[in-house]
Amino acid sequence: MAVIKIDTTGYDAQLNEKEQRIIAQFQRFGVEQLEVFASEPIHYRQRAEFRVWHDGDELFHIMFDQATKDKIRVDVFDPAAPLIGEVMQAMIDNLKGCEVLRRKLFQIDYLSSLSGEILVSLLYHKPLDEEWLAAIKSLKESLSERFKIDFIGRARKQKEVLGDDFVTERLTVNGQQLIYQQVENSFTQPNAKVNIKMLEWAQDLCKPLKNDLLELYCGNGNFSIALAGSFNRVLATEISKSSVHSAQYNIAKNNVTNLDIIRMSSEEFTQAMKGERTFSRLEGIDLSSYDCQTILVDPPRAGMDTLTCDLVANYESIIYISCNPDTLERDLEHLTRTHEVIRFAIFDQFPYTHHIESGVFLQRKL
Repeated sequence: MAVIKIDTTGYDAQLNEKEQRIIAQFQRFGVEQLEVFASEPIHYRQRAEFRVWHDGDELFHIMFDQATKDKIRVDVFDPAAPLIGEVMQAMIDNLKGCEVLRRKLFQIDYLSSLSGEILVSLLYHKPLDEEWLAAIKSLKESLSERFKIDFIGRARKQKEVLGDDFVTERLTVNGQQLIYQQVENSFTQPNAKVNIKMLEWAQDLCKPLKNDLLELYCGNGNFSIALAGSFNRVLATEISKSSVHSAQYNIAKNNVTNLDIIRMSSEEFTQAMKGERTFSRLEGIDLSSYDCQTILVDPPRAGMDTLTCDLVANYESIIYISCNPDTLERDLEHLTRTHEVIRFAIFDQFPYTHHIESGVFLQRKL
């Protein structure tokens, strides 16, 4: 059996290395001490993706070594949530003897939740016909005796959904349960327990803040919903249609009444705020009625463009969530002309990798 085993004895050392690396990189911004939020050292990922390897009658999950590109067989995957591990084994056991389901299958994706739901996506190099549908329905019925499981089949220009195309996550954040729809093939935080720590950190920042909140790059409303109780009103933007749809669903599920989400890119919103362009998507929303003194940004790895940095610098308080220290450093060069760093945290979303999730709180200089 091929096991991707984690040596948990090295966890504290790898996290300390990240802490020292970030302190060194950001010391010139006055950062001398970090708030450090650790991950569970094992079984921390709520999603995982594997290629599928066929070897005669055998079938197994594989990954590729990033350096050598060699295939690595994976039967047990320590980083994955326990539910994913159980379903991985069940899938192989059931697929091996089913020619209809295994033929031209090249990838399996798993999306799970702390709430015990799992969605399995099967990707194929063949059309999915009635025979395939009958077989996957039979498999779903069989596995539903053990798991709360749904399936998606994907082929070229084809998507077959058996059940829901999302899982529903329930996170307890400072004693409050928050509900999030997490859709297949769209971005969600992979480390749910560290995500809870991020949300609690952000809530702590917002306790003394007043008035309204603006959020750019809001995704499925992960931060917007958790922070809505700290402000009079929240206005959030997101460009992805699927993420906006999930955010609207999550707003309703959490009974949040003071949050509006609009589908716009940060560049478009900057143009709207400057009055350079009008957008039908803003119909019914009076931007001038908001008194946003705080802005939260959670940009992609590329960080923010210069115009968005200029917009962000207009706010008294800035919460910047970053998945890329290098673009964060570049953007802080811009933002610290007018603001100073008050708090700096790292969240170990991706243990045993070089990736670091950071949170920075800035306030306007006196």
